[in-house]
Amino acid sequence: MKLHSVKLPHLNTAAEVQSAQIRLPERVIISMSQHGGVPCTPLVKAGDRVKTGQLIGLSDAVISAPVHASVTGTVEEITEIINVFGKRNKAVVIKTDLRQELSEEIKPPVINDRKDFINAVKMSGSVGLGGAGFPTYVKLDYPADTQVDTLVVNGAECEPYINSDYRTFMEEGEKVAAGVRLILEKLGLKQAVIGIEADKPKAIQKMTELLKNDSNITVMKLKSNYPQGAEKVLIYNATGRTVEAGKLPISAGCIVINCSTVAFIYDYIKTGIPLIKRRITVDGPIVNKPCNLIVPVGTPVKDVIAAANLRKQPDRVLMGGPMMGTCIYDENTPVSKTNNAVLFFADTKKSVQTACIRCGRCVRACSMGLMPTELEHAYDARDMEKLEKLNLNLCMNCGACTYVCPAKRNISEKNQLAKLFLRESKK
Repeated sequence: MKLHSVKLPHLNTAAEVQSAQIRLPERVIISMSQHGGVPCTPLVKAGDRVKTGQLIGLSDAVISAPVHASVTGTVEEITEIINVFGKRNKAVVIKTDLRQELSEEIKPPVINDRKDFINAVKMSGSVGLGGAGFPTYVKLDYPADTQVDTLVVNGAECEPYINSDYRTFMEEGEKVAAGVRLILEKLGLKQAVIGIEADKPKAIQKMTELLKNDSNITVMKLKSNYPQGAEKVLIYNATGRTVEAGKLPISAGCIVINCSTVAFIYDYIKTGIPLIKRRITVDGPIVNKPCNLIVPVGTPVKDVIAAANLRKQPDRVLMGGPMMGTCIYDENTPVSKTNNAVLFFADTKKSVQTACIRCGRCVRACSMGLMPTELEHAYDARDMEKLEKLNLNLCMNCGACTYVCPAKRNISEKNQLAKLFLRESKK
């Protein structure tokens, strides 16, 4: 079976730029919803002094991830923000004092067994750092009798501009290698495959050298196609296994974890410092010196703009990549755990949609084998039965259909609206 894909210009001008620490912002805005699942409830109030790494948000829901202070300072307020998905959630605003004192809570977790390891990953606040944001511990906490034998490490990073995972390999490859070994040991898995696209030869070479004595860990060179980093696509290309519709990766004997997440897990087990910072790529046509920055979670985009060295005022700022990222409307929008890039554009032109010419390009581009044109028609007709028959929920919002459409139709956007329509219709 051959999966469909598209070729994208990678435009990785910051690929070989060493990551640098951003200057601490005056204040951070830390959302209580930085993960798939239930938002956290703030554990602090206005006037409280907090230290770096302190737990400030928690939920007892099964699918959630704790939130920690990324700076030392004073809580100014508990407010509401609208996140990049258009949903309102609470946020803790902290005015920094520039001291960055580590909280007394921080200490390496004690791990005696699999349960301890999974709980440690949970309390670290770990989420998928490739952009999905699913709480990592939930992936690891599969039933003990499930036939899972393979860890697939996602290092594909197939969107244009973004280099955050590549820089993780180049700057923290030893942590990735150690993290893979740690996860295999604690979960009792037989093997791991680290998937890296062919256009990152230095990362492939480095990881191959680091793991040359690990016979159960394979570094696999993947084709530089989009969407190579999508979970189901990656599993198939790395292992030859297929995840059936409506099933999770564990049904194919796999768990998939982003390479930056793997490095973080290892770091947390050794230091006890939770997920409070992000490596992001700062790039775009109007950035004079594309770079990679380490920023505290909750840093407002305006502080990234100040560090970005722009040649002109942007008219579009994108959180994430150009295929699956989200345009922001407010420069106070905070960087979250799931952000891996902030891209800047100017003089952008709005595409003019024309009628579908039935060329079939969107069908050929869909790696899930869907029929985007038919899905669009079914949504326009509000035909719930047809949407389900056409397997709408297999769409992963990669945007490939929209990218190749000569009529400039927002097909991928329609699919997401269609998913919302299905959910609302079933309530």
